[in-house]
Amino acid sequence: MNKHVLAASTLSSALGLALAMVAVPAQAQAMKDMSGMPQIVKDNMARMEKNKLEKCYGINAAAKNDCAEGTHSCAGQATQARDTKSFVLLPAGDCSKIQGGKLKAT
Repeated sequence: MNKHVLAASTLSSALGLALAMVAVPAQAQAMKDMSGMPQIVKDNMARMEKNKLEKCYGINAAAKNDCAEGTHSCAGQATQARDTKSFVLLPAGDCSKIQGGKLKAT
């Protein structure tokens, strides 16, 4: 490999890592500041962390969801089954075993 290419690659990687390290604390702080969130969201986040749960989208029954991404305020408010924006909290790894289950809202 050319010395100039190696040097440029190394410098680029170092710069990228430095920028990533600056961005991570800001994102972590935003996640910790849940003061404006409804209590049910706070409870779900605490339950997810404690029990190692993950959000599984698209498998809920009507009115049987844990929360949603921007479609309604939260738990139990899904108006249709298999809503792609509503999620149910499941143990990590179980979502991929369910037909139609997705780890991201669509």
